[in-house]
Amino acid sequence: MSLPNPAELVSQMATRLDAYLAKRGISDPRFIGIRTGGVWVAQALLKELGSHEPLGTLDVSFYRDDFSQSGLHPQVRPSALPFEIEGQHLVLIDDVLMSGRTIRAAMNELFDYGRPASVTLVCLLDLDAGELPIRPNVVGATLSLAAHERVKLSGPELALELQDLAL
Repeated sequence: MSLPNPAELVSQMATRLDAYLAKRGISDPRFIGIRTGGVWVAQALLKELGSHEPLGTLDVSFYRDDFSQSGLHPQVRPSALPFEIEGQHLVLIDDVLMSGRTIRAAMNELFDYGRPASVTLVCLLDLDAGELPIRPNVVGATLSLAAHERVKLSGPELALELQDLAL
């Protein structure tokens, strides 16, 4: 399987996101990337949009429903939201949507900061393997992988790699 070019996906996502926000009359959204891959995608997306808005970052490790199973991750960092959440239109950005659990954790954390006016979900890739009813409003590409395959994003330059867990 050949993976799509992340730079091309980000360019397409910027166009789709502009149209999506315009259709809803949202002119001043706040951008939030989920650490780490979502932050890389958010940075690339903001650059593509020509935006100099501050970027919020979320580390959802403590909000994961599987946190106690996996133990404390050594790279857990605090979230940084340089703007109010209450009443704001948020654009939440992640790299790969798989089960939906990371997005659920991000939503739980965001609502601890306040009640946003809206949340638009943007994902570079949707692996169409959801365990929760969560779908992106804007997506770069949808892929169907075998059960033993995963996609890994490295950055900040945005490179995709297909990993075979069976090997």
